[in-house]
Amino acid sequence: MLRALAGYLAAVLAAYVAAAAAQTQSVMARLGDMDVDVGLGDRLGATAHDIAGMTTTYLPMIAIGFAIAFPVAAAVIRRVPRWRPVGYALAGGVAVLMIHVLLNWTLSITPVSAARSSLGLTVQALCGAFGGWVFLKTRPRPAPRT
Repeated sequence: MLRALAGYLAAVLAAYVAAAAAQTQSVMARLGDMDVDVGLGDRLGATAHDIAGMTTTYLPMIAIGFAIAFPVAAAVIRRVPRWRPVGYALAGGVAVLMIHVLLNWTLSITPVSAARSSLGLTVQALCGAFGGWVFLKTRPRPAPRT
């Protein structure tokens, strides 16, 4: 049980850091498109600032999304064991995607501006999939059925 909790926390943190960093780099790229000189130091500083600054909003959203998605994935994987290699990554990606879709649909808000474009939304979902992959890698391997 402790290993599952540690894996869940690692997955949430991995997805959150990747998604927050991707959001920052999207904004930095748009600044570059406007001929604003954005150096490496600026990029790193802004990334650290956003990772720290989004912990009260975006981090809990990912945590809740994964708390719903991973048990569903586990139930599916129990019935279809061959899905184990992709099940949690798919669940993580869908969880982050649904955070954005549902908030936009119900409240007309986008938690991170990068997700306003198809590419940005896809990158955010991939960050969720990365979190699901981290969860998979921290889970103990199931015992072979006899």
